[in-house]
Amino acid sequence: MSLLQEKILLRVDQERKLFKVPRVSFTSQEVLEAEREVIFNKCWLYLGHTSEVTKLGQFVTRTVGGRNIVFSRDMENNVNAFLNTCPHRGATVVRDRAGVAKSFQCFYHGWVFGIDGGLKSQPGVESYCESINQNGEVDLPRVPRLEEYRGFWFICFNKEAVSLFDYLGNAREYIDLVVDHSEAGMEVVGGTQEYSIRANWKLLVENSIDGYHAATTHASYLDYLKGTAGALAAVPLKGFGVDLGGGHAVIQYSAPWGRPIAQSIPAWGETGKQDVDRLLADLTERFGEERARRIALTNRNLLIFPNLIINDIMAITIRTFYPLAPNYQHINGWALAPIGENEWARKNRLENFLEFLGPGGFATPDDVEALQQCQTGYDNAREAAWNDISKGMGREIPAMDDEVQMRAFWTQWNLMLSNSNNQD
Repeated sequence: MSLLQEKILLRVDQERKLFKVPRVSFTSQEVLEAEREVIFNKCWLYLGHTSEVTKLGQFVTRTVGGRNIVFSRDMENNVNAFLNTCPHRGATVVRDRAGVAKSFQCFYHGWVFGIDGGLKSQPGVESYCESINQNGEVDLPRVPRLEEYRGFWFICFNKEAVSLFDYLGNAREYIDLVVDHSEAGMEVVGGTQEYSIRANWKLLVENSIDGYHAATTHASYLDYLKGTAGALAAVPLKGFGVDLGGGHAVIQYSAPWGRPIAQSIPAWGETGKQDVDRLLADLTERFGEERARRIALTNRNLLIFPNLIINDIMAITIRTFYPLAPNYQHINGWALAPIGENEWARKNRLENFLEFLGPGGFATPDDVEALQQCQTGYDNAREAAWNDISKGMGREIPAMDDEVQMRAFWTQWNLMLSNSNNQD
């Protein structure tokens, strides 16, 4: 009998305050196939940011939920998402990563499509019936659902899904805190960071919202901060975790590093302090003191179920990741910043981004090593069957280094796979 047939997904003992996750969920091909069907085919998935397609004719291509997608703004100023496959014989139509164009030509047989996805011309058109595209059958196929929240565009392959607004639910509050950094809006800076990890995708979900590992896994970074003028020694890593419902979760906390939005550090000198003071004053005028200080001085690691992470910490990172195999995943990351911030703030923001969050920074190599070591343990020690994610269970207000946020993810994961199994 299979894992899903037996429904051995989670073991939760509310009386003893124990929460156990089966390690086979990190190694099973059957589980991965079920995740693709009931999670990645049915949940809202992050596609891109408005700032990536601001010009008429601008487009980017990327892979989302196992599909190649064209994300574009057409000549009528509409944002679109198409499957990047020719309706004629299936070839990839748009092979550039990004650009500006009025039309795309499939290199295989020369069919031409507009930036809006509509078929424009076909070689040998006289050999086709006049009604071949009467109902758009041979336009580039549109993604079933495309919706936006405050500049963040999502797609969904399930036509019957709830609206994006409802799907995001309580997570919208934390997206708002990020977007409200700037009255002018936010923008993706530069290109995409891409890398792979030989570990299950759910390990990166856990790691991204795990405050428990920081003191040990990232000890070298914290020691580095203590040894420079680049930190506020009196500010501890301290905060709380929140289950936001629907699998979404967040940790919010104070930290010793500088935040170009409005938390200065000694290394930035008087210029940096004056700039940060000005930003905080502007936030206070717009939102009042309490919300301004929350935007400026608190850090957030936000999970949008199933696989979008927004890190609003010493810099802002958007990160998605998709499984290629039970023990292998591909990650994309983007830096987000306020539109129109000055040269000093942008420079320090990007330095922070690369120093800690980039693939060669302090954090990511440590995390990659940790996750790959976990995967090795799962693959090579099958007799050790369960992970414990019980820390802080039963606390009225879980700390940021408790594990309520991982339990939020796993509870939704369990619900979706269990419901799928019940329908079989």
